Amino acid sequence: MNMVFFLLGGGEEEKRDCCNWRGVGCDNITGHVNSLNLHSSPLYEHYFTPLAGKVSDSLLELQHLNYLDLSLNNFDESIMHFIGSLSSLRYLNLSYNLFTVTIPYQLKNLSRLQSLDLSYSFDASVENLGWLSHLSCLEHLDLSGSNLSEVNDWLQLVTNLPRLKDLRLNQCSLTDRIPSPLSFMYSSKFLAFLHLSNNNLSSAIYPWLYNFSNSLVDLDLSGNQLQGLVPDGFRNMGALTNLVLSRNQLEGGIPRSFGEMCGLHTLDLCHNNLTGKLSDLTRNLYGRTESSLEILRLCQNQLHGSLTDIDRFSSLRELDISNNQLNGSIPESIGFLSKLDCLDVSFNSLQGLVSGGHFSNLSKLKHLDLSSNSLVLRFKSDWDPAFQLNNIRLSSCHLGPCFPKWLRTQINVRLLDISSANISDIVPNWFWNLLPKLVFLNLSHNLMRGSLPDFSSVDAVDDTFPGFDLSFNRFEGLLPAFPCNTASLILSNNLFSGPISHICNIAGETLSFLDLSDNLLTGQLPNCFMNRSTLAVLNLANNNLSGEIPSSVGSLFSLQTLSLNNNSLYGELPMSLKNCTMLKFLDLGRNQLSGEIPAWIGESLSSLMFLSLQSNEFNGSIPLHLCQLTNLRILDLSQNTISGAIPKCLNNLTAMVLKEAETIIYNLYFSSIRGGAIFSGRYYINKARVRWKGRDYEYERYLGLLRVIDFAGNNLSGEIPDEISGLNELVALNLSRNNLTGVVPQTIGLLKSLESLDLSGNQFSGAIPDTMCDLTFLSYLNLSYNNLSGKIPSSTQLQSFNASSFKGNPALCGLPVTHKCLGDDLPGTPLMNGVIQDNQETVHEFRDWFYTGMENGFCVFFCGLSGALLLIRSWRHAYFQFLDGSWVCSLDTGSS
Repeated sequence: MNMVFFLLGGGEEEKRDCCNWRGVGCDNITGHVNSLNLHSSPLYEHYFTPLAGKVSDSLLELQHLNYLDLSLNNFDESIMHFIGSLSSLRYLNLSYNLFTVTIPYQLKNLSRLQSLDLSYSFDASVENLGWLSHLSCLEHLDLSGSNLSEVNDWLQLVTNLPRLKDLRLNQCSLTDRIPSPLSFMYSSKFLAFLHLSNNNLSSAIYPWLYNFSNSLVDLDLSGNQLQGLVPDGFRNMGALTNLVLSRNQLEGGIPRSFGEMCGLHTLDLCHNNLTGKLSDLTRNLYGRTESSLEILRLCQNQLHGSLTDIDRFSSLRELDISNNQLNGSIPESIGFLSKLDCLDVSFNSLQGLVSGGHFSNLSKLKHLDLSSNSLVLRFKSDWDPAFQLNNIRLSSCHLGPCFPKWLRTQINVRLLDISSANISDIVPNWFWNLLPKLVFLNLSHNLMRGSLPDFSSVDAVDDTFPGFDLSFNRFEGLLPAFPCNTASLILSNNLFSGPISHICNIAGETLSFLDLSDNLLTGQLPNCFMNRSTLAVLNLANNNLSGEIPSSVGSLFSLQTLSLNNNSLYGELPMSLKNCTMLKFLDLGRNQLSGEIPAWIGESLSSLMFLSLQSNEFNGSIPLHLCQLTNLRILDLSQNTISGAIPKCLNNLTAMVLKEAETIIYNLYFSSIRGGAIFSGRYYINKARVRWKGRDYEYERYLGLLRVIDFAGNNLSGEIPDEISGLNELVALNLSRNNLTGVVPQTIGLLKSLESLDLSGNQFSGAIPDTMCDLTFLSYLNLSYNNLSGKIPSSTQLQSFNASSFKGNPALCGLPVTHKCLGDDLPGTPLMNGVIQDNQETVHEFRDWFYTGMENGFCVFFCGLSGALLLIRSWRHAYFQFLDGSWVCSLDTGSS
């Protein structure tokens, strides 16, 4: 402990009396040390400095110690060897450490303990909590984050703690093994706070809860497996003020008896399966509850209807009804909720006009979220709202075309999202004065114009790091300087020009997302990516950047997305890139990169899901090590000068072999442990250009649905290996414009998922295999300009293609080409002619039967397709996304 005391101590004068040391408390009369409070604290502005190492058993010399707090540190388990000997302790807090052992049984010796907090400190599974039965004085117990899945008697043990007032067992893998009623005989009559969130509890827990009906004040059962209706039994909990049942599978509405819970302040039913009209649900809260309720959360359910009579809840401070199916307009009467601090109606189908009258009495409002509705916000130019907002989320509302002037009055804004708001105006200078307090700014997907000021003076308050999303606008000029502690910078799809050297001023330990793609940026990539351990996304695609890829990119150990597509980069890939072992998305296409494709891509980048090196100057052969990329979904090596054979080991690309759930290739936004950066979105979704059915498309959200191999436009030779037929989930195969020879393998028919096949511009010979008729999903086929011969196999599938799919093969015959095969034009025999002439009636009967069969067949097909769309989620998503136009964006109308 000498090291700890030294850290806590001040000057020499203070060290003469340890009672003056920071964190040390002494008895005013005896002078004995009775408390140590060594929890880590922010000694510096943005960083915690946890204590670490061994805790000396000299702590036992403090015989009068009754209060010990070592929370939020990195101490090892040495203290566990003697913790049971600190018998005078009444308060012990070891939470948020990194102990690798299980909770020590010796804690049973601390019989005077009144408060014990061991939350989120022990990784090892706990098998026995029997020591709890010795702690009869315990009033507060927190074991959250401990694995108690093997403790079958946890419920009985905590029930028999007679003085327990506060029990917190969140995220403990608990199951509800209900003890016999006799075990409740000595249960605590004082249990007021009960938090059992994020476990595996079912509705069987309810009878046990009702034993505390007279004492429970705060109950949290969120994140469990509660099913069925919200139970009526809660009405008997007369003292209950906070009830949290979010993130379960509860159904229906709210019992009418809830209206008589006169002390209920908080009701949280978010993330359930509640149905019905919102007005019917809230009507069951009328009565004694409507005047007491302060927080009402009903988000992420299936409620519909309009916002009627919500103003009856006059005490509401927070109303969250987001992510439902509400419609209609927001009534002006919502302005009567004068105590409202937070209003969230986002992600509904609300529409209509919102004016200043809606907010006339909401002077206490701090958080406003109207995003993802069809609302039109219209305020007078001189409107001065009564509130001062901290968080403003108005994404997808109609605020434009002019920039909203009322924002000038909001001087305390920390988060502002006015993306997709139809604003097509120059951003006024006064707006940038709001930046010093902003934590996150989202102006994306508008048509805002102008240049950006110097952002370097922005310094987020507290210990948060700012994020900026100004993408999809018309901002121009040079890139400005941004704060050195920026966490997220997304400036894509603008008109910025000049060099990108300013990014070197952003500190490496904060930046997580950097997207400057689709601008007019020039110059070389700066070699300043070292010591940037948090950067997950680096996207500089579609600019005019030149030079070599700097070796410091290999220092980005957390990098998951690297997109340098469509620039003028040259040279070989730096070997340091193999250190980016977390890469999932690597797009270096459409540059002038050269050399052989390095084997270390397959050896070191095993997490890759997307790899595109298209349209470069790579040579040599395809390295066999690429077959080790078992997560790879898209492999594009087209438009290079690669030679040699197609590797036989491609069937090792497991993601193209096994059927998996649909995948979005994304990177999660995450919060820094040091500061909790705030983002308005949840994901960074990658986009990429992929050649699909003869055209170039830009895929984004549904990129992960594809399984593609594109080797077109190289110098590959040899035959198509039979092993490629093992790629059961492959949807597109493009081997066009190479020097491939031999026959098209019969095994091609095993690629049952194939939708696009391009083998044009090679030297294939022989007949088209009959098995190609088995490719029932095939909707694009190009076999042109080969040496194929013989009759095109007869099938609805192959005959549906245009003759251009087979041109340049003069020896091919049969539909759909015009060259007929030998025997196709033989005249009818006399017998057949006689049948046709003498049995016209039979012909008509046959025709009627044929069309009736077609009609019935269509009905069966339509019902089958409809059923498939209902049952197979990936088909359904793909189909409807295609219909609404958001499936792909065509970049090129030409064919390969």
